[in-house]
Amino acid sequence: MKNSQNVTLFGLSASQKLAEDIAEILEIPVGDSTVHHFADGEILVEIGESVRGKDVFVVNSTCNPVTENLMEILVMTDALKRASAHEITAVIPYFGYARQDRKAKPRQPITSKLVADLLTTAGVDRVVTIDLHARQIQGFFDIPVDEMEALTLLYNYFIDNNITDDICVVSPDHGGATRARRMSEMFDCPIAIIDKRRPKPNVAEVMGLIGDVAGKNCILIDDMIDTGGTIVAGVDMLKEKGAKDVYIACTHPVFSGPAVKRLQDCAAKEVIVTDTIPLPQEKMFDKVRVVSVAELLAHVIDNIENKIPVSDVFEQYSMTH
Repeated sequence: MKNSQNVTLFGLSASQKLAEDIAEILEIPVGDSTVHHFADGEILVEIGESVRGKDVFVVNSTCNPVTENLMEILVMTDALKRASAHEITAVIPYFGYARQDRKAKPRQPITSKLVADLLTTAGVDRVVTIDLHARQIQGFFDIPVDEMEALTLLYNYFIDNNITDDICVVSPDHGGATRARRMSEMFDCPIAIIDKRRPKPNVAEVMGLIGDVAGKNCILIDDMIDTGGTIVAGVDMLKEKGAKDVYIACTHPVFSGPAVKRLQDCAAKEVIVTDTIPLPQEKMFDKVRVVSVAELLAHVIDNIENKIPVSDVFEQYSMTH
């Protein structure tokens, strides 16, 4: 990495391993920082080296515990700003609170806008993230937001493992149709869409299927899996409609509550996810396959620091295969 003397990269509690992987690719050390918790849970972040005049990248996903990991970024940012860092970039591979992007009912908050304001007020100069749940969240910020995509990384997994015959890409709902169509264009294959409705959070009812999946190897693609109810119901429907093998692919393995058991017990052959959210040992299971986003984020950081358009990273990854 050019100009590495002017760059410091820190990893906080949720993304320490990912930060180490990124730093190894960039050939720079991970910055010295420590997160402390007072007896009542209050967070203190201490920086163990000078950051004066440096461009600082803070890596942390706002996954479970969401609010605690968000507070770590805010407290770290405040510490960096008071230590005279030149520019602070929050690298948030999984951006929590993204599902609250609008008022779906009266008297509901738009919490993703609130989080955007908190990050900006704390002193973050730029945000790098992967696969926002709703792309319009970029507009909630008054600072630059680089939203990267893991779609090509997931696609490359299937290519590398020779899973290319009789493919049909399936979206688990209408909202993910654009994502599924883009992957179908990579494979040059048909697309199907599952028609569902969500009467309340974490509850989904599958209504029907748009498209033909009979005799196809289906890739059920989504941005995240939370409790797993929606995706497992989708697998069951695809099997009922005559699909051969069903593969689940998603960027963010939230895996709350019964998700791991549901995914392990369902009829899907494999569950391919990325490491935007670290999977502890108790959430690993036989079917799960993890694709790293470290190289993608390292390229983004390198381009930002060397004043190269981040759009170049899209082009590099689209030409991988």
